[in-house]
Amino acid sequence: MSEVRAVVSTGKGRPVEVVTINVPDPGPGEAVVRVQACGVCHTDLHYREGGISDDYPFLLGHEAAGVVEAVGDGVRNVEPGDFVVLNWRAVCGLCRACRRGRPQYCFDTHNAAQPMTLTDGTPLSPALGIGAFAERTLVHSGQCTKVDPQARPAVAGLLGCGVMAGIGAAVNTGGAGPGDTVAVIGCGGVGDGAVAGAAMAGARRIIAVDTDPTKLEWARQFGATHVVNAAESDSVEAIRDLTGGFGADVVVEAVGRPETFEQAFYARDLAGTVVLVGVPTPEMELRLPMLDVFARGGAIKSSWYGDCLPERDFPMLVELYLQGRLPLEKFVTEEIALDQVEQAFDKMHRGEVLRSVVTF
Repeated sequence: MSEVRAVVSTGKGRPVEVVTINVPDPGPGEAVVRVQACGVCHTDLHYREGGISDDYPFLLGHEAAGVVEAVGDGVRNVEPGDFVVLNWRAVCGLCRACRRGRPQYCFDTHNAAQPMTLTDGTPLSPALGIGAFAERTLVHSGQCTKVDPQARPAVAGLLGCGVMAGIGAAVNTGGAGPGDTVAVIGCGGVGDGAVAGAAMAGARRIIAVDTDPTKLEWARQFGATHVVNAAESDSVEAIRDLTGGFGADVVVEAVGRPETFEQAFYARDLAGTVVLVGVPTPEMELRLPMLDVFARGGAIKSSWYGDCLPERDFPMLVELYLQGRLPLEKFVTEEIALDQVEQAFDKMHRGEVLRSVVTF
């Protein structure tokens, strides 16, 4: 067992604290990872605000990269010294989705069995089963995905959540490809990931939609060919005007609100695809005329973690980054210390950063 510094949320709405925690030695199937970098994601803020559950105290942080320090019995996929990106969907290989050859939909993903604790023995709830705002963390070995160690940790770690969710929403879930028109509603980290994914896939027209001019400029950096300020014009009409009156082949909704989902639905072409990757809150409800759903054809999908397979997608995307074909470094607005996470939440809330990244 080791003692390390970590960021913990102790109650709804309270500022996070940097405290000392205990990290157990790895048991069977587990690994201890020395964290080198961890992005500050909106999901961490949702945990702090009680939007995920009330299982306080939470050990925050999940968008991380680092080096494996130790592994438990039976671990074969990684060994000490491996540079890894952490993922929060370590597939089981045994559930009905895995047995049908659809492991990206695994219904029984793995986490570490042992709890990390406060020094008084209080168990911690690690964000998304990872808890990486810490100098070391304990995870299931399947949550460790080896990637090329030439990648900077601050960049590679972003594949652990938001960027992968966005890229996968456009490419894996939406099926965007060469010649397609793609619209992305909401241009934060996930939305810009979708823009970057569409560009990487060869989409001929990529329309970014947001109400914040700064975010629209960020979207241009990732490959948006057109931008729409939704505070100044009707998003659906603007997307239709830019697509010859037809609508986009793929529309990614990266906000998670009923009104923006409805815009996405009506902004797609006939037989097009709408992808919901923005996370709604429990009280939200959606109403659409059933005749419109029938008459417009196509597909309405939700995207879980970009429908990714970490062992397939992380190494490939890191390689594209190292080749200069995927601008992952542009997602990193600033690198910060562990005790600056609360300030990073404030900057995120004000829309001043795309990603703050804690580096160790």
